[in-house]
Amino acid sequence: MKKVAVIMGSDSDLPVLSGCFKTLQALDIPYEAHVYSAHRTPAEAAHFASTAAENGFGVIIAAAGKAAHLAGALAAQTVLPVIGIPVQASALDGLDALLSTVQMPGGIPVATVAINGSENAALLAAQMIALSDDELSGKLKALRKAQHEAVIAKDLALNV
Repeated sequence: MKKVAVIMGSDSDLPVLSGCFKTLQALDIPYEAHVYSAHRTPAEAAHFASTAAENGFGVIIAAAGKAAHLAGALAAQTVLPVIGIPVQASALDGLDALLSTVQMPGGIPVATVAINGSENAALLAAQMIALSDDELSGKLKALRKAQHEAVIAKDLALNV
């Protein structure tokens, strides 16, 4: 199975990524987490992204706040899918990070989830990897079934 890289612009983004880590662990997806800044460690970030495929990664998740250039900076260095997580880290409540992450120029796509949406980033990465992994696909189907059943149970409890 391909690994997922979880890159954060600062260790202050770590609490936002807890949902991502829990989801990847629950699905038994191997991952590595690193701190690389698009602005403070651009050479290291570029090197990581440019060698990610040969190092066994299949998807890169990038979490950053404020100017949030990390996902785009990584995407510019690889053809692996990159998923951006805009982090709520400023007086603009993450809207600045959302716009910085989602407004990529043509030719350098970044899939973007909701502000602080790390669980969905992990699930999107899992879906990408599951395209070539039947066991993981089965786990995702089971997760969806469990979510469905939980909602039905809540509906039944409410209407008793």
